[in-house]
Amino acid sequence: MIAATLLATCDRDETLAAYGAAEASWRLDRLDGAPFTARATLSFPAEGVIAGQGPCNSFSGQQTEPYPWFGTGPLRTTRRACPELAAEQAFLAALRAMSLAEVQGDTLILSNDAGREMIFVAEPE
Repeated sequence: MIAATLLATCDRDETLAAYGAAEASWRLDRLDGAPFTARATLSFPAEGVIAGQGPCNSFSGQQTEPYPWFGTGPLRTTRRACPELAAEQAFLAALRAMSLAEVQGDTLILSNDAGREMIFVAEPE
C-alpha cells in the first residue's frame, strides 16, 4: 500500500525538478569510491531523457524510472576512439547498472543494490 502511494505521487515533473534545471549538467567525481580522473558528464535535458559526454564520446538515451529510482534504456553513443576509452567504458557500464538516485544540494548520487555508486557534482551554468 505504501509503495503504491509513493509511486502514485512520483511523476516525471518531480524527476526533472529533482535534478535541477533542464540545462544543468553533472560531472562524475567518484566511481565506486575512487576518484574518476577522466571527464564525464550527465544531464537531464527533457522529461525521460538523459544525455552527456563520456571521456571520448557523447551519449543520449531514455531515463526509464522516475526519481528517486534510476534506469536507462539503450544508450546511443558516438564512436570516437581516444586514450581514455577504458574509462569511458567503465563510466557507461556503471551508468547502466544504477537503480537509485539521490540529489543532495550540488551532489547527485547514483547507486544500486550491489553497492556500486557514482557521485556527480553540479557544474556551474
